Amino acid sequence: MRFWSGFLLPCLLSGVVCAADLTGNWVVAQPNATDGAVRRTYFDLKLESKRITGHIRVTQFYYTIKESTGGPEGFTITGSMMDGHNERTVKYEGKLAGDELQLGTRRNADAPLSALVAHRAPTGEGAYPARIAIPALHAVPDNGLARTPPMGWNSWNKFAGRVDDAAVRGIADAMASNGMKEAGYLYVNIDDTWEGGRDAAGNIVPNRKFPGMKALADYVHGKGLKLGIYSSPGPETCAGYEGAYGHEAQDARTWAAWGIDYLKYDWCSARNLYTDEEMEAVYQKMGDALRAAGRPIVFSLCQYGRADVWKWGPEVGGNLWRTTGDIRDTWVSMINIGFKQDDLAGWAKPGHFNDPDMLEIGNGGMNDDEYRTHMSLWSILAAPLLAGNDLRDVPGNIMAILTNRDVIAIDQDKGGKQGRRMWQAGEQEIWVRDLDGGDRAVAVFNRGGKPAAVTVRWADLKMQPPAHVKDLWAHRDENSSGAVTVPAHGVVLWRIR
Repeated sequence: MRFWSGFLLPCLLSGVVCAADLTGNWVVAQPNATDGAVRRTYFDLKLESKRITGHIRVTQFYYTIKESTGGPEGFTITGSMMDGHNERTVKYEGKLAGDELQLGTRRNADAPLSALVAHRAPTGEGAYPARIAIPALHAVPDNGLARTPPMGWNSWNKFAGRVDDAAVRGIADAMASNGMKEAGYLYVNIDDTWEGGRDAAGNIVPNRKFPGMKALADYVHGKGLKLGIYSSPGPETCAGYEGAYGHEAQDARTWAAWGIDYLKYDWCSARNLYTDEEMEAVYQKMGDALRAAGRPIVFSLCQYGRADVWKWGPEVGGNLWRTTGDIRDTWVSMINIGFKQDDLAGWAKPGHFNDPDMLEIGNGGMNDDEYRTHMSLWSILAAPLLAGNDLRDVPGNIMAILTNRDVIAIDQDKGGKQGRRMWQAGEQEIWVRDLDGGDRAVAVFNRGGKPAAVTVRWADLKMQPPAHVKDLWAHRDENSSGAVTVPAHGVVLWRIR
């Protein structure tokens, strides 16, 4: 094993005793200086007849060791787990060196080895909790919230684990003063890594990045905005922090007492205890808890579009539900998500919306034409508009995209209908959204790398030639000929009477 060169220690004991030494529960403890959290990875190992078995628990994942080679002086183990209907695997290389278990893993075959050191932990520490039986299914009453898609900001795309109290206050200050609030952006949502564990009574507490959630909520409310938070139905969140498992009602009451207005509930480690077929009942449990907590809280289901969530999201009290995996700040990621939403249009309605994930506008990975496509497509889709950039310092061109009132009016149309693809020829396509009062939004998209001339034939869209056409990005009236040149990776968005 080359990565131990210069670091090898001889096994001081006989082969039999070495095997006994490798057997046991091991923990890698990695402190986070920023928030005081300690991320622990457990290796519960048993070496028997030259084969290593056991389990690996790391953040939101729980693997069973299915393959191994070698022994205490040098081994490789491969862990496997089912994630819905797909298998996940992880591989570690390691060796026993005195009282340390020295380990390494790679993100992929070409990545450098990440070295870890594990020490013995008490038997049973880090064991996965027992499964709690799921409740019988029933309909959770509509909470009356989110009659149009929620608008606001979420911390993850820009800040990830660096989000803290000061950043959230700064974002709230910016939203209240830079035109975002006036344009309709109201929710300031803290994503993962705020959690600090539980007190002696089992109450969830924030970590040291957030000294007082009630005080923070009061501050955000004082700006005329609302505060959102993040959790998981599993024991851990996706980043490995405290989840709501077994504490759903207790956590909902705590969030209500703090003044929380929005919950993003991310499947994460629940995958280790429940199947996708049980997902509905698991989310229903939190839907009931939120309803009983005594405060209106928007319920955002984050389960990556699995289990046909759009069919049952409203039944568990959901106001919106993720229909995709995580978005990235790239043209390819954005269009691969956004243009695959057509078949879900029938499930959107006031109070209940498909969610193709947060906005990446302003994070630097796309140009202005691509960001206008992003904003236009999400608005045609009646999708939540949750900005993901740093709103404390926004260039004028990005602010103009995020706060275009005409485009936002399409997204926020009270009819709540999602648009559909009505025409496509190669890399050009046209989507139409029916609006309350009889108007229509028509988006002509060019996914190609060069400008494209497109002639909209109204009959192809099952429309009469319109009496009035307004270009929502150029902010001007157009003739109804339907002839238009669309920029590379760009869009022309019209409101039509």
